[in-house]
Amino acid sequence: MVGVIVAFKDFSIVDGILGSPWNGLENFRFFFESGNAARVVRNTLMLNALFIGGTLISGMALAIMINEVRLRLLKRTAQSVVFLPYFISPIVISVMLQAFLSGFGGSGGMVNGLLDGFGISPVSWYTEPGAWPWILTVVKIWQMAGYTSIIYLAAMTAIPTDVYEAAVLDGASRWKIAVRVTMPLILPVTVILLVLQIGRIFMGDFGTIYAIIGDNGTLFETTDVIDTFVFRALRTSGDLGMTAAVGLFQSVVGFVLIATTALIARRISRKSGGL
Repeated sequence: MVGVIVAFKDFSIVDGILGSPWNGLENFRFFFESGNAARVVRNTLMLNALFIGGTLISGMALAIMINEVRLRLLKRTAQSVVFLPYFISPIVISVMLQAFLSGFGGSGGMVNGLLDGFGISPVSWYTEPGAWPWILTVVKIWQMAGYTSIIYLAAMTAIPTDVYEAAVLDGASRWKIAVRVTMPLILPVTVILLVLQIGRIFMGDFGTIYAIIGDNGTLFETTDVIDTFVFRALRTSGDLGMTAAVGLFQSVVGFVLIATTALIARRISRKSGGL
């Protein structure tokens, strides 16, 4: 509630929340007339769409593969290994990524070493903005696929074994069982995950993106999201009112999106037989 009030005030720490004068929509105007609003909104939506699609698809595929493992010890080990990246700090991820892409002390990095082995010229990754939406997507998939797969695996435990037995008796291959049995039965979980993530589609993954990109202006064209833009603006201007206004904008749009998505998902579920 405090943030909502500050969003419409020319906030001053000296005057406080109640003493600061109202300024209408000036805080919102600062963001939308800054010349960067279209870019950061576009990047936020594009990156989050890639993140959501990538993590859901990879998480489901990973869960199906792990579910096929019959040896319990191996299965638990696989679950632990794929879940581990979720707990790794964004700072550590940033250092690891730098080692892969550019190395330390001008060594070129592991990826460029691999490219050189195939006769391909090395790439200066940290000056190539076009590649970074895909690089960040790969990082996000590596970080979140294991976490998502655990959710899918929990859903798969609720599928009756006789359903799989009937499919095997009908001569279905493992691929057909996965596509025609497992995936339709875990569709409700996919819908729930999709609804939850769409509600945050206007929230950029500030921790990971800023840890990796930092203040590298060369890459802002494709990686600068709402959260990183607001952070830099707050750091330079100290305008808490503008920050609160953008946060309110993100929350309102997120609420509208999650309500709309939930309504659409409910209608689809009814038409598909109450999934």
